[in-house]
Amino acid sequence: MESQQRNMILAVLLSALVLFGWSALSSYWFPTANPPVTKIEEGQTKAVIPAGTPTRTVKRDRAELVAASPRVAIRNAKVVGSINLTGARIDDLTLPEHRETIAKDSPPIRLLSPEGAAKAYFASFGWSGEGVAVPGPDTVWTADRRELTPTTPVTLSWPNGQGQVFRIKIAIDDGYLFTVEQQVANTGAGAVAVRPYGLVSREGRSPDRDEWVAHVGPLGVFNAAANYDVDWDDLDEAGAAGTRFQSRGGWLGFGDKYWLTALAPGKDAAIDAGFRSAAGSYQADYALQPAIVAPGKAISVTSRLFAGAKEVALLDDYEDRYGIDKFGRAIDWGWFEVFEKPIFYYLDWVFKQVGNFGLAIIILTFTVRLIMFPIAQKQFASMAGMRVVQPKMKAIQERYKDDKPRQQQEIMALYKSEKINPVAGCLPILLQIPIFFALYKVLVLTIEMRHQPFVAWLHDLSAPDPMTPINLFGLLDFTPPAMIAIGVLPIILGITMWMQFKLNPAPTDPIQAQMFAIMPWVMMVIMAPFAAGLQLYWATSNILTIAQQKWLYSKHPQMKAVVAS
Repeated sequence: MESQQRNMILAVLLSALVLFGWSALSSYWFPTANPPVTKIEEGQTKAVIPAGTPTRTVKRDRAELVAASPRVAIRNAKVVGSINLTGARIDDLTLPEHRETIAKDSPPIRLLSPEGAAKAYFASFGWSGEGVAVPGPDTVWTADRRELTPTTPVTLSWPNGQGQVFRIKIAIDDGYLFTVEQQVANTGAGAVAVRPYGLVSREGRSPDRDEWVAHVGPLGVFNAAANYDVDWDDLDEAGAAGTRFQSRGGWLGFGDKYWLTALAPGKDAAIDAGFRSAAGSYQADYALQPAIVAPGKAISVTSRLFAGAKEVALLDDYEDRYGIDKFGRAIDWGWFEVFEKPIFYYLDWVFKQVGNFGLAIIILTFTVRLIMFPIAQKQFASMAGMRVVQPKMKAIQERYKDDKPRQQQEIMALYKSEKINPVAGCLPILLQIPIFFALYKVLVLTIEMRHQPFVAWLHDLSAPDPMTPINLFGLLDFTPPAMIAIGVLPIILGITMWMQFKLNPAPTDPIQAQMFAIMPWVMMVIMAPFAAGLQLYWATSNILTIAQQKWLYSKHPQMKAVVAS
């Protein structure tokens, strides 16, 4: 049974190597179309490749492009930008609460930029139709006011000269959500058929890599199922035909590690939605069912656009308030969401109480260890009991070495008489695997930890520990490669893991003994490129484990005697 427990621990450590090592190594070796989208032709919906799509070989300055077009300003506490009245595009948006780097003069994150600029990224809403003049990318709209704020929505209008008036009413909340109402009023003599659509277009792929820990790129929810299966390569292969979904409600868009731009039609709307690519650009779009507008009548549809940071509480609030199905899954929580969400909300609550994210991580570590303490006590008691009965077990094994069934029967009887549960030693390890992985994803994925300082040299817990002896802790003016830039926190992690192993009985198997001897230093190197917040959690957890082991040894002297021997 002792061998089984060692094998279990070894398996967990090897799993950790695979879990975190691959991501680190892969980071080292593999660094990090326009409206109308559809038309109705002979009763069928067909994709349209926009005429006159820019070749994108010559880029213009973004500020110059913004100044050259008529615009309506956008302003609330979280976003600043403008709506381009040419084409009715939301194509100028920055996030003043979030900076590109931790430098004091770092510019704010720019999420959206106009077509023709580098990294063009914009959202647009419009109509396709047959036998009716519809607005296009060159249409100049008229706005009823000059600024969009949470208290002043803006209505854009355009008459087509044939008796139809198209309107787009845009409102914004205090966060990152635009509510868009598209309306067509028909004052002409005959009925017209129109089909509302919305799209998000971006030039090039996300600078963040799509990796096993979290999906980056095209994503959405179709028919109540989250879809992370489509990636950039799929869209390049599919081209203009794209990847399509028929859905009732849902949402779709493009996600970066921390940012999201997504469209959400009405929750009960039947949509043809999907992704496509052309000329180095990617598009997420949806089209509603065609609608007939009779003379003297008007129709309107409401949809929403999210453009901003993937703040967990805000995404969950939008999901509940507006019925945007599984909108919280814009963050790829993965299998352990049931652990990750509570851990995040607790960590975020502690942070708001203490005002320091590093201190919040330490308090979280204490909390997890406190919850696991009774189980760990039983683990140590079971291991101590196993040590006590070792001579009796060896005697049974020797006595019944030729009768395995009888040997197992006698060992089980021994466990029962001594009131020992051999499985108790493995339970804490099994329970901590999903908890640790859940915490890993919380610290790696949530924007709430981005650029959060701790103490002294730790100015960003979402980045690796920058203080390394390789450059004499900054005295030498060079930045070592990531794979050898082992910071102070990873070194503490390795030392505390080594101390923790020293408190355990030495394995009798020489191969296992060698593995345990080098494991702390291997993990030190593997963890060096990871977020300092995760390194802080693991090092703190090791220190608490050492303290707990010493305390429990005082309660079980026979266990301590075995270790000392």
